[in-house]
Amino acid sequence: MLTKRWSLERWPMEIDEERRNRLKELEERVGYRFSQIEWLHQAMTHKSYAYETNSVEKINNEVLEFLGDAVLNLAVGHLLYQRFPGVQEGTLSMLRSYLVKKSSLASLSEGLRLERYLLLGKSRKMDEEKGRTALLANTYEALIGAIFLDSNFDQVSEIIRQHFEPYLPTELILERMNNPKTLLQIYSQQTYRNSPQYQVHHEPGSDRDRRFKASVSINGEVRGWGWGRNKKEAEEEAAKEALRKLNIY
Repeated sequence: MLTKRWSLERWPMEIDEERRNRLKELEERVGYRFSQIEWLHQAMTHKSYAYETNSVEKINNEVLEFLGDAVLNLAVGHLLYQRFPGVQEGTLSMLRSYLVKKSSLASLSEGLRLERYLLLGKSRKMDEEKGRTALLANTYEALIGAIFLDSNFDQVSEIIRQHFEPYLPTELILERMNNPKTLLQIYSQQTYRNSPQYQVHHEPGSDRDRRFKASVSINGEVRGWGWGRNKKEAEEEAAKEALRKLNIY
């Protein structure tokens, strides 16, 4: 087991009583009691603090961020797979991307008030508003990495489920997300912060046989074409082609 490769000898400095009490307070907020609270201490130690103190090994939370990011992607993906069986892979992928993006993790971090327990160096504090979202998101990732190392995947997955439960979509929202235009809208907003643009043209023919041709552009580039008996159908087909090209649909 991964945690058995580590021991308390990794931490060269003792954690004073005041810090331990603060970390125990944080454990209550997080909903997890650490076997080795040093993992939580490391998760709540920014590299700016480690390098401004006399820490010999410069222990900080960067490697826990890396690990936590991987654990989050797997655990949230597994949660969505279990919660919404039969839903298309593209929809699940988009939903996971939304849930684990930096702004979402920053909101979770704020809800747990992680910033109150994070040790920051003076240089970082002077610039704390710049990149605050990334700082909060990275801290949450480090927390998840610490819980994983202190326990196992099943336990950290349960903590993640508890944290993310209020943000999971309802069946109605998920049904709407299965619409190709909705999926493409989410992709475009997340990637480029703008909406897809559709153009519809009439194809030659009688009123009975008339077809419509639609194109969809994202960030100024045409990504898909579609044909249909009406504008709505043509736009949906164009969105489907764009999603297929993006390996989402």
